[in-house]
Amino acid sequence: MKCPYCLADNDRVLDSRASQDGFAIRRRRECLACKRRYTTYERIEATTVKIIKKDGTREPFDHAKIKQGLEKACWKRPVRDEQLEAIIAAVENELEANFESEVESRRIGELLMQHLRKIDEVAYVRFASVYRQFKDVQDFVEELRPMLANPRKVT
Repeated sequence: MKCPYCLADNDRVLDSRASQDGFAIRRRRECLACKRRYTTYERIEATTVKIIKKDGTREPFDHAKIKQGLEKACWKRPVRDEQLEAIIAAVENELEANFESEVESRRIGELLMQHLRKIDEVAYVRFASVYRQFKDVQDFVEELRPMLANPRKVT
């Protein structure tokens, strides 16, 4: 495994543990050249689900692209990287279990929003505003109305 910092191909594994409900192995590594630490994930290579975009084009499911969108929604929010990885893993597992080879991007967005809402409502609204392409403040109000009617208790 090449170090993402110095690109040396000499590291050691400090810790390995199951992750994402046993669907991945998380490895904490240390580069022997620069001494920096980084994390890698080992996942089962599954058949690639194709995403049907709004314009009808198809592209492979991209874990990194999904994570980038979630990270933008969670910017400056108390959401850990492990929580985002768990959301993505849950969505990937559901896609593989319930869809043959193709799924509309709309369905993936809805799944992501379901999981994100449970973790952080502000991040959920941010994600929804981009995903659903809110045009004005009224769109925000309509999205917030159900949440305001049933406020979640903070513990």
